[in-house]
Amino acid sequence: MTEIAGLLERIEQLEARARAAEDYRELVNLQGAYGYYVDKGLWDKAADLFARGGTLEIAGRGVYVGRERVRGYLHRLPPYGHGTLYNHMQLQPVLHIDSEAGTAKGRWRTLMMVGWLGKEGRWGEATYENEYVREDGKWRIASLHGIINFYAEYDEGWHKGGVPLLRSTKGIEPDRPPSFEYEAYPEPVIAPFHYDEP
Repeated sequence: MTEIAGLLERIEQLEARARAAEDYRELVNLQGAYGYYVDKGLWDKAADLFARGGTLEIAGRGVYVGRERVRGYLHRLPPYGHGTLYNHMQLQPVLHIDSEAGTAKGRWRTLMMVGWLGKEGRWGEATYENEYVREDGKWRIASLHGIINFYAEYDEGWHKGGVPLLRSTKGIEPDRPPSFEYEAYPEPVIAPFHYDEP
């Protein structure tokens, strides 16, 4: 019986490791899908990645609460089309996953290229501190918090200074104020960590 109990325990451990690996893959794909949908102006697809009560907070503009409010915010962003460039590459994930509870937290960096033909082109970089939840059997974004580290004009370069953060989105007010007040480069900002050690 001891040998069988040991084998059963080993099976449980392997199942837990396999579940953790699968959850990691699904979360990386979820965040990557968000970045792609935003880049292509697929606002409804991006909003559908959020939990029903999910929140979105970007660039200190305040917090939008609930999937439909997230959808409303996204639809207020400039449309994607001819002469529009959005790139938000989702990089360097640091994920902490509780597979049994169906929750996770993640820290990401995004390198951004944003521009409109004949008008402006910008480089940017931000840190995401996000939370995730398994809802109806699928991972969803419970909280997306994008802290902008810098925006700089492409043709001038960051050595000329940064672009001040836009503090509101025309036509849609947030449900809550920003989590904290900050300004981007040339002011330094370090996004709060969801963990104490790597």
